[in-house]
Amino acid sequence: MSIYETSQSSNSMMCFGKVPIPIVAYVYGKDACWVRAGLISGYLPIGFATRKGKQITQISEMDSRKGRISYFVSPKKLYEETGFEWNGEKTVEEIICRERKKK
Repeated sequence: MSIYETSQSSNSMMCFGKVPIPIVAYVYGKDACWVRAGLISGYLPIGFATRKGKQITQISEMDSRKGRISYFVSPKKLYEETGFEWNGEKTVEEIICRERKKK
């Protein structure tokens, strides 16, 4: 099964999975820490953060001694908030190359 699916209402491709944090930071023009804090505190309504299967909602929970935090950013919500269409790129460099090809 492909991570891409053609939208019925347009010719665009919708990508499924989780958008990497560095790409989200690039889209917003902010630092990756800002994105992580936004997902945890809720001021970025494009995803969420979890640790050991439980959602993290307090910045004080960012303490790495408590364990690894996983972040999920929805491609659909990112598109709805920013207009950025993620096509499965793993790095910011891939995004930059894609943007150059459009010109």
